[in-house]
Amino acid sequence: MARRVSMPAADDLFRPTSTAEDAATSEAGKRPRRVRAVADDAEPAGPRRPSGRVRHDEKMTVYVTSDELLDIEHARLVLRREHGLAVDRGRLVREALAMVLADLETQGADSALVQRLLEE
Repeated sequence: MARRVSMPAADDLFRPTSTAEDAATSEAGKRPRRVRAVADDAEPAGPRRPSGRVRHDEKMTVYVTSDELLDIEHARLVLRREHGLAVDRGRLVREALAMVLADLETQGADSALVQRLLEE
């Protein structure tokens, strides 16, 4: 006897992502969508923080060397082994990016980023 696989309908796959639908989804008892990770305001309130574990709407591809990837993996494993922090590579990169951008905002030309880029 063949099993019949249950597939989602096209309406489920290609649904609009409006606020009205989020409210309707919450009322229907389904899991509501999470809010955007980054506020739309031009000025961030307080110190710059990474977005953390939320659904991200934007994607950026970055190519790294095999040594850089091994360094990221090593850092991830050190964080887990020595500090009990289970983080994925994406979160590690977002945290590092937030630190560098916050330093650039506060230090300007004296920031580590500017200094390293000037060395090249």
